[in-house]
Amino acid sequence: MTTARAYAATSPTDDLVPTTIERRDVGAHDVLIDIAYAGVCHSDIHTVRGEWGPIKYPQVVGHEIVGTVAEVGSDVTRHKVGDRVGVGCMVNSCRECENCKAGMENYCLKGNTGTYTAVDRDGTITQGGYSTSIVVVEDFVLSVPESIPYEAAAPLLCAGITTYSPLAHWNAGPGKKVAVVGMGGLGHMAVKIAAAMGAEVTVLSQSLNKQDDGLRFGAEHYYATSDAGTFEKLANTFDLIINTVSAPVDMQQYLSLLRLDGTIVNVGAPPEPLPVSVFALMGNRRSFASSGIGSIGETQEMLDFCAEHNIAPEIELIDAAEINTAYERVLKSDVRYRFVIDAATI
Repeated sequence: MTTARAYAATSPTDDLVPTTIERRDVGAHDVLIDIAYAGVCHSDIHTVRGEWGPIKYPQVVGHEIVGTVAEVGSDVTRHKVGDRVGVGCMVNSCRECENCKAGMENYCLKGNTGTYTAVDRDGTITQGGYSTSIVVVEDFVLSVPESIPYEAAAPLLCAGITTYSPLAHWNAGPGKKVAVVGMGGLGHMAVKIAAAMGAEVTVLSQSLNKQDDGLRFGAEHYYATSDAGTFEKLANTFDLIINTVSAPVDMQQYLSLLRLDGTIVNVGAPPEPLPVSVFALMGNRRSFASSGIGSIGETQEMLDFCAEHNIAPEIELIDAAEINTAYERVLKSDVRYRFVIDAATI
């Protein structure tokens, strides 16, 4: 067993605190990673506060992880000591179901093994990336291209793939009009990626406070959703809308913005249900969909795409002692655009 320093939640209401955790021995197909940086995702906050269901405490979260391979198992062929690697939202799957065999292990029919709060193969609860090391089976370890800034690479393992996957699946590209709802950690990545794919990108945000950033990231248009005239002006406009907001929105309003056969895809995950009128879908034969992270293959594809197009998240690097303050700032939308923890300070 390897002892790792970490920051853990001990209850839904208390601050995260320093602790130590045990990582399993490196098996034949495992990779031991010395973590360099870990991103702070809104999902981490939902999880530790019990908003997505009860969890067992203490719990270490964090599923945006980059680091260096420190040790490999005897049968590992994909990675070697010294490689720059990443780990995202899952660390295993059943490998046997129809979806896993199709290379879509993120939709494992038995439920993939999450990087935290899941039951690992040895019966323990998985602990995430707010720590100094992690052991992961080699098939779920990604290669991080050298051209992506090291400290900025971590959020790609969730925010990057969560937006890349639906943009790729619904064929964002030249001739397509894509709207991004929200300009936070997910939204700013959706803008950068959709623009790099060649789509005409519009940002729909509550206010115009981040308009300069949105246009700099590649959006061609930027509208405030607090302005009632926005929905009237943009009715029947978009082929694809990526909703990154993790709070309830008026889906009828946003569905009205879709042109014939347009789709709105939710990647934000509010705890509350989002009611949708069938009549709103009938008009223009609209679709309401969702997308969950991406497969390992898609995630590697996304990393390579970002390297090719010089895409990286906008980050604020913090020490581990600042995690609790960072959580409060995330909830106030006071970050541009993703916090990343320097694991050396844990």
